[in-house]
Amino acid sequence: MPLAPIELPDASLRLDPAWLVADEADALFAALLAGVPWDVHRIRMFGRTVDSPRLSCWIGDPEATYRYSGTRFEPRPWLPVLQRLRERLATELGAPFNSVLANLYRDGRDAMGWHSDDEAELGSAPVIASVSLGAERRFLLKRRDAPAVRAGLALGHGSLLVMAGDTQQHYRHALPRTARPVGPRINLTFRSIAPR
Repeated sequence: MPLAPIELPDASLRLDPAWLVADEADALFAALLAGVPWDVHRIRMFGRTVDSPRLSCWIGDPEATYRYSGTRFEPRPWLPVLQRLRERLATELGAPFNSVLANLYRDGRDAMGWHSDDEAELGSAPVIASVSLGAERRFLLKRRDAPAVRAGLALGHGSLLVMAGDTQQHYRHALPRTARPVGPRINLTFRSIAPR
């Protein structure tokens, strides 16, 4: 199924709920769960440094140092399976990617708070390709200047969500906690970092 647009004012969002076939998604999930050096990132929130409520790993080209939430992240080297995925995404989307943030949500208690991917090194209109594996979780967006303008998407195993254009300027997004029993989920957000 091709990427289908999601209608949201002043945003460029496209979703393919089955970008990876089930066997491909299963193999990728297993490889990443075992092969990524997962870590608890320390981030700055409300003036304090705290543990992120998920496991993460910053991976990329040597120059793809990333700064967010008051922390500097040096990239780990590409795993071959992620290098192949990066090349496929670059070909299909016509966008170069030099890094990926891998997040592991162990269960429904792990989450991502409201934020925009609007750091200067991402540029003014970044293309972010988000691949989801494992348990389906709800992904929310809300407009910065009109929070009543919202959208919710179910991101399932093997799905691809592409955020581009002015999306990060106008919207914040989150992956909230859930009390439902859910298994682990891996999310990969491919992006291009401009060296400083």
